[in-house]
Amino acid sequence: MKHPSYDDLPVILQDYLKNYLIITKNRSKNTVNEYYYDLRDIFQFIKRDKYNIKIENYKEIDISDLDLNFFKSVETSDIYNYLYDKNTKAISRARKISSIKSFYKYLCDISKKIERNPTSGLEAPKLEKRLPKYLNLDESLALLHSVDGEFKERDYAILTVFLNCGLRLSELVGINLEHIKGDTLSVIGKGNKERSVHLNKACLDAIEAYLRVRPIDKIKGDDRRALFISKKYKRISPRMVEIMVKQYIIEAGLDPKKYTPHKLRHTAATLMHKHAGVDIRTLQQVLGHETIATTQIYTHIDSDEVKSAIDNNPLNKLR
Repeated sequence: MKHPSYDDLPVILQDYLKNYLIITKNRSKNTVNEYYYDLRDIFQFIKRDKYNIKIENYKEIDISDLDLNFFKSVETSDIYNYLYDKNTKAISRARKISSIKSFYKYLCDISKKIERNPTSGLEAPKLEKRLPKYLNLDESLALLHSVDGEFKERDYAILTVFLNCGLRLSELVGINLEHIKGDTLSVIGKGNKERSVHLNKACLDAIEAYLRVRPIDKIKGDDRRALFISKKYKRISPRMVEIMVKQYIIEAGLDPKKYTPHKLRHTAATLMHKHAGVDIRTLQQVLGHETIATTQIYTHIDSDEVKSAIDNNPLNKLR
């Protein structure tokens, strides 16, 4: 996966992303890239409005020349104008607010470059809490049974690892051959944190079958280390996995708009909790969640359990 160089940003933003987030805070490249895209977009918009630049697409504006005085001049109203203009979903606005608040906290509290923080009064929108979508057991089996074609061993192994281990997409494509030791997989998760994940027999059998047909001779450079290889003999990309999952979701007769690779992570968590009785603390470790509050989202009670709870209310026997 190609990462931006951040060279199109002013020096202050480059220092924030490279020196503070990556080096000091040890944030992952993917996380830092999200900050990069958000902050670049925000300040391109604000620069256009502040300097009354007559350009149809503000995303074409160069912001590499912005200096400390510009960031000092930003008002809370400038940020609200941006958020109002974007008219995005609440979750997107919340992420953008988090990005700019973090940057100005760095300017005010960490580097002490400015005294006034225009984001101090910003509040994130209230987000609706929704139950995660997941495949039930029969749908999961149907998905696995739908696998076929030229890369069936690879694709079956990918889906099996997703559904049994609950990996994130970035974690799966980042697996190297040396990360597998016996029945243990070392996973590099969010914030470059490493955790060990047990590979059950289904995963081991699927990976072994794939390794027997995995191309070797045509793979070059560092891609030789990658477990999952694309048809171009390179490490498989997140986008390629998304396309592959969508293809098999359709083949299995399921809704491709409803299920994504991340929904397979929801599925693994739900199946482990519901059918295997895995407790929430263990599930937290398996999924690599920093806080147990995040894990609780995956341990939702399904409608059958709710129905059973109401049916078993002792007052239900009253006639």
